[in-house]
Amino acid sequence: MVTENLTQAQIERYVSEFMLELGVPAHLRGYYYLREAIVLTALDMELVGSVTKLLYPGIAKNNHTNIQRVERAIRNAIEVSWERGNPAVFEDLFGYSAASGAVRPTNSEYIARIADRIRMDGPLEPEA
Repeated sequence: MVTENLTQAQIERYVSEFMLELGVPAHLRGYYYLREAIVLTALDMELVGSVTKLLYPGIAKNNHTNIQRVERAIRNAIEVSWERGNPAVFEDLFGYSAASGAVRPTNSEYIARIADRIRMDGPLEPEA
């Protein structure tokens, strides 16, 4: 139980750092919803296939809001980061960026790609 909490805290720190690199402003409500979505997805990749059925409803319930507000806040945070973020980081992560004229990734693509990167490169082992 303690290991699970420690692991989730490590993932949250890593996700926060990664989101700052992507240019997601921490003052947006969507930042916190997006971080929660990425952490939950990193812990259970099955959620990627059920974003609107499982992921958003769970986040909405945890934050005492509705699914539509969660989806919109996440979409807004992604749009802001896409427009203002570091194109080199987006190129590395997605293979394209706003600078190359590409359209922004969908909420699901954004969440899934970051969660996958975290699963591959992130701190999934507990600290000693």
